[in-house]
Parts: sequence; C-alpha cells; structure tokens
Amino acid sequence: MIPAVPIYLDYQATTPLDSRVLAAMMPYFTDKFGNPHSTSHRFGWEAAAGVDLARDQVAALIGADGSEIIFTSGATESNNIAIKGTAYAAFPAKNHIITAQTEHPCVLESCAALERAGFSVTYLPVDSAGLIDPDELTRAICAQTSLVSVMAVNNEIGVIQDLRKIGAICADRNVIFHTDAAQAVGKIPLDVRDLNIDLLSISGHKIYGPKGVGALYISNNIRQRPLALFDGGGQERGLRSGTLSPALCAGLGTACRIAGQDMDQDYAHVTALGQRMTAALFGQLPDIRLNGSTNQRYPGNLNFTFSGVKGDLLMRELRNIALSTGSACSTEKTEPSHVLAALGLDKKQIDSSVRIGFGRMTTPAEIDTATHEIIRKISKIRDLLHPDRKENRNG
Repeated sequence: MIPAVPIYLDYQATTPLDSRVLAAMMPYFTDKFGNPHSTSHRFGWEAAAGVDLARDQVAALIGADGSEIIFTSGATESNNIAIKGTAYAAFPAKNHIITAQTEHPCVLESCAALERAGFSVTYLPVDSAGLIDPDELTRAICAQTSLVSVMAVNNEIGVIQDLRKIGAICADRNVIFHTDAAQAVGKIPLDVRDLNIDLLSISGHKIYGPKGVGALYISNNIRQRPLALFDGGGQERGLRSGTLSPALCAGLGTACRIAGQDMDQDYAHVTALGQRMTAALFGQLPDIRLNGSTNQRYPGNLNFTFSGVKGDLLMRELRNIALSTGSACSTEKTEPSHVLAALGLDKKQIDSSVRIGFGRMTTPAEIDTATHEIIRKISKIRDLLHPDRKENRNG
C-alpha cells in the first residue's frame, strides 16, 4: 500500500523549516526591510541589530564569540573560504593540505582545485567503519602543512570523527584545523575552544533554518587568517563582501538558538526512531548491513546495504517515501558513492545502498509505515529476481 501522505526521510539533504524560525524571519521581509550596512538611519540600525543578534546566536551554539562568525550563502561557500582562503594565505611558505577521502564533494573539489594550482593534498583513507586513523594523520603532517580539514559528521553514513583527537594533533603541530560541521551543528554538542577547532562551517537548511544562508567560524586566535575569495565592499570583516539578508541571518540565528535549546530532546527522539527502524529491518530482512560505525555515529542518519536490491529501483518502488542513495549535492553524477567505496564496498554493494534520514518532525508512525513498506518492497524485488528464495521461505 502506498502511503496516502508523502513521508520525508531525507533529512541529510535538507530539513523542514521550523515554524519558529519562519516567525523570526518575517519582520525582516516587511517592516524591518533596511540594509544592515546602512548605518546612518533607523532602518539600517534595525536590520543591523537583527544581524548582530543572529551572529551571537550562532556563536553561542558552538562556544564561540559573535566576532568570530561571518555569514555566507551556506556550507559550500564556507568550506571554500576556509580551505582555499587558508591555503592561499599560507602560500608559498606552506603548500600542503590534508583531508579525508570521505569528505563532502565541495571539500574534495576545493582540494582538487588547489592541486591544479600547484598545491599538494593528502587524502587520508578511512577504516571499514568510516573513521580516519589519528596516527595516519600525525604521520601525514609535515613542515609544509597549513591546514587539516576533516568533516565532523559524514553526510552519507552519519559517522562522527574524533574531533577532539584531531584538534589536539593539529594544535600540537601548529596546523590550522577546519571541520565541515554542516551535519553536526545543532545535532551533537560542539565547543570550538574545547576541541581546538580553528575554522568551522555551518549550513542553515540542515538545522531547520532557511536555505541560502550559512556561517563560517574563524577563531580570533587563528594563526593564519583566510584570504577573501572575491572582492567588494568589505563586509563580514573583509572576508565575504556583499549585502547580507537580515531575514536569512535571523533565520539561521533562531535555528541555532532552538537547536541548542532542544538538542537533548531532538537527539533522544532520533535515537528512538533509529532503534525502532533498525530493529525491524534486521529482524525481518536477511542480507542487510548498516554502513559505518555502529556506535560512533549520529543516529538520525542510517545507510543500509540491501543485498540484491538496487537502491534506485527500491526508491522508484517506494513512491511517496523520500529516501536517497547519496549526497544531494552531487545528484547529477552517476559514479558510485566515493564514501561507500572508501569503506571497502564494491560497486554491487554500493548500488544496493540507501540512506535514510529523519529528524525533529519525523513521527514514530511515519517510521513504522516506511519500515513496513521498505520490507515489503525489498521482499517483492528479491522474490522477482530470485524465485527460489520465495519457494524456500514458503517451504
């Protein structure tokens, strides 16, 4: 039976806008419409006050100061500024970058662009759980290393890297540490001081905020401030020129405030939903595996391999249930997932893998309905492809 109402289980691609976030944004579309950079009259002052409040709200969520937050269009821009900006600022004295094989495409493409420009990049492998080896990181750092960039929570498999250990290694060796935290901010506790994080990227629409806005944390104590990637009026401390949208900034700030306030509740909620779905799937379906670490992971991101069932076929069968086979930022590419390949999965296993994501607005009833349909459709596909399985089961 096809669910009468669509069920959204693709929370790593984007999240619904929280109604409280929308309420905070609305005044800046109407009465408080001023340019936040117009400092000579009340309309500009009102808009600037909203931006300043949002900056402080973002900073508070990660243990930073408002002066360390610059607003961007999203995590892709933040990652580009952090990686390219730091690399060029340190050049030519340092020309080496370290990242992981399982990073988001915007990080990998930024590093590839640097390689084309003559920089050297080390891509750290991961183990079968999706985690880098801190000892390998230590060995990879050299006198020419200016930056280490490792994602906090992986967007495809949900594993959490050991940021504390990575940060300590970088701090001990005087190397700048950047983390793409788009899938981590607001979901797990992050304190940039405690973790020795120098640069941290944030996306608004991954935490129930609006699309088109993000932020980059840049420590006031950073050893090498990134260079700006484009020129203009010098807004955002000269690093990101252009007129800010007070509405989008207010949306991100409010989303961060709510995330900090509701984090424990949200985490308990997705943990319960994840356990509910995982138990049912493993209890009723043979030949499945959960990809990535079973314990060092964010529970609202589950990536399963259903042997013998292609992911794209399963998604076509699961009409009205939104799932994904990988990163939403590289949907035009047909290559197998580089993340799952780095874990050691072969092409056949990768093609049979599906990502299921849920969050604040997901209900237990939706999980139960989706789980039932996934089990039913996988059993149907397997029986069509391998009739002997059905006969053996019925016999």
